[in-house]
Amino acid sequence: MSRIESGRMVLKEEPFSFRDFLEQISIIVGGQCKDKGLRFECKEIGILDDAFVGDDLKLKQVIINILGNSVKFTDVPGVITFTVEQIAATEDQATLRFTMEDTGIGMDKEFIPKLFEAFSQENTSNTNQYGGIGLGMAITKSIVEMMGGEIEVESEKGLGTTFTVSVTLGRTRELEVPSAAAEGEAAPAESASLEGRHMLIAEDQEMNAEVLADLLEIEDMTSEWAENGQRAVEMFEQSEAGHFDAILMDMRMPVMDGLTAAREIRKLDRADAATVPIIALTANAFEEDVKQCFQAGMNAHLSKPVDIDLLKDTLARLLEARR
Repeated sequence: MSRIESGRMVLKEEPFSFRDFLEQISIIVGGQCKDKGLRFECKEIGILDDAFVGDDLKLKQVIINILGNSVKFTDVPGVITFTVEQIAATEDQATLRFTMEDTGIGMDKEFIPKLFEAFSQENTSNTNQYGGIGLGMAITKSIVEMMGGEIEVESEKGLGTTFTVSVTLGRTRELEVPSAAAEGEAAPAESASLEGRHMLIAEDQEMNAEVLADLLEIEDMTSEWAENGQRAVEMFEQSEAGHFDAILMDMRMPVMDGLTAAREIRKLDRADAATVPIIALTANAFEEDVKQCFQAGMNAHLSKPVDIDLLKDTLARLLEARR
C-alpha cells in the first residue's frame, strides 16, 4: 500500500499473450479448486484478441487474488466461475470485463462498502478459520484503479459473491513479448535438455509446490519439496553432489526466507554449492527485489505466477552454462 500511495508502483506497458495469460490463471486456480474438491469453470464470451498491451503481471495478480478468495470462502460442493469478455474496442484499445463468481459464504450487504478498506474483515474469526489479514482487497482495488479500471462486487450472505473487474488495455497486431533479457535475464537457450532433470522446490505453500511440481512433470522433470528455506538448505546439504540440477526458491517463507537460504547454500563446503542454479520465484517484481536476489547468489529472478515457458528457457540457459 505504501508503494501505491507514494507513487512508487509503476505499471508496465508491454505486449503479452492473452492466451498464455488465461492459461496460467486456469492452471493455478483450477489446481486450487481440484485440491479442495470444487468445480472450476473458465468461460470466454465472444471474440477475444490474442494479445494486448499492459501490465499482465499486475492484472494477473488482481484476478488470482479475487479467485483465490473465492476458493478460500467456498465449501464443497461449490463452483468457481471465471468469465472474460471483450465489451468494447477501438483500433488502439479494448475494454475487457472479468467476472469472478462463486457459491461461497457470501457477505452481508452492509459490509460490502467496507470490503476494500485495509485490514477490514466482516468477521474477525475468519482470520483463524481462513487465514489472511484483510489487506488483499484494498491492494487489489488500488491496482485496478491505477489501471484506470473499475471493480464492483455483489454478494448475499450464504449465496455467494460476484466480482466484476473492467480494464482497458492497448491492442497490438504483432505479439512481441519481451524476452527474458528485457527483465534482467539472458536470452533463452534451446540446447540444454531438461528431460530427467531433478529440481528442489523451496515453497511454503503446499498447493503452490504441487502446481509447480505438476508443471515440471509435464516437461519430464522430477522434483522434491522443501516447505521452508531451512529445510531446503538441509535437503541440499544432505544430498549427494549433483543430486539436484537446480533449486526453485520462493522468497517469502517461514523459519528461513529464500534470500537467507540461498546465501547458506552458497556457503556450504561442497563442489556443487557454488554452481547449482538457484532461481528466485516471487510475486515481487520490483527492481530492488531483483537486485537482492542476485546479491544473495541467485542466478535468475522469475515472477509468480510461473510462466513455464520462461522457466524452461531459464533452466536451459543456466544448465547449459554450467556444463
